[in-house]
Amino acid sequence: MRIGFVGAGKVGFTLGKYMSERNVCVSGFYSRSMESARQASIFTHTRYYETLKEITQSSDALFLTVPDGAIGEVWDSLKRYSLTGKLICHCSGAMTSAVFSEIGQTGAFGYSIHPLFAVSSRLQSYQELSKAYFTIEGPEKYLAFWRDFLEGLGNPVRILKPEQKILYHCAAVFASNLAAGLYEMGVRLLMECGFDRESGEQALGPLFTGNCLSVAQKGPLKALTGPVERADLGTIEKHLGALCGPERDLYRGLSGVLVEIAKRKHPQRDYEPLSRLLEEEWRRE
Repeated sequence: MRIGFVGAGKVGFTLGKYMSERNVCVSGFYSRSMESARQASIFTHTRYYETLKEITQSSDALFLTVPDGAIGEVWDSLKRYSLTGKLICHCSGAMTSAVFSEIGQTGAFGYSIHPLFAVSSRLQSYQELSKAYFTIEGPEKYLAFWRDFLEGLGNPVRILKPEQKILYHCAAVFASNLAAGLYEMGVRLLMECGFDRESGEQALGPLFTGNCLSVAQKGPLKALTGPVERADLGTIEKHLGALCGPERDLYRGLSGVLVEIAKRKHPQRDYEPLSRLLEEEWRRE
């Protein structure tokens, strides 16, 4: 199986290096930026191609590691070539294989293969990719092949249905991007207490990273701390009184989720007064 990459950004660099280090035959890279493709080929000890047609002819499978908005455009160019028996994959978390319109007429098979991982560095992220889950969506014919292929690299794998992709992507956003928004809200509240932005971020950093690590390693139930776990009604009432707008809505909504976790952690503890408080807050709106 010769795998080529169309697109030489962070995801292309990372997957190409990760696979090549695990003895996968990576044919090389093609990109609209010849220099990016050349750099990726050097990084992965493969080659770069000057045309899309050349990399297509040299590859059994192609990973379109381009931004989501460019996948359809690249596919429209790609499907002009001979694709019989080839596997065409994109790495979007939100999009399905349906983006490969009329692929059945080309004799190829399309899949979405997504690493549940924040690829932040072209040159370093591959070192951590072994920890990531991969998800696969696409036609039945090669699902088992891709599952075995990815598990052979050392990664856990889940197969998704097309209708599950958006909810799956929402889950990833909750656990990653939205956490940045929560952190930003915490910093802004500290700034209202007299901190400047730099000192606010510095002050919250150890608390944030320590708690996130604990949640990731132990799970939310064992990692849960704070006034909700303690059923500290007085403190939570004061918090709600001090907050307004989006901060108050988020605090209230997320506290409701934490109550559910806390009940599982301490089934003997009475959380009903806290639940009633949060429900009353919703009714006041």
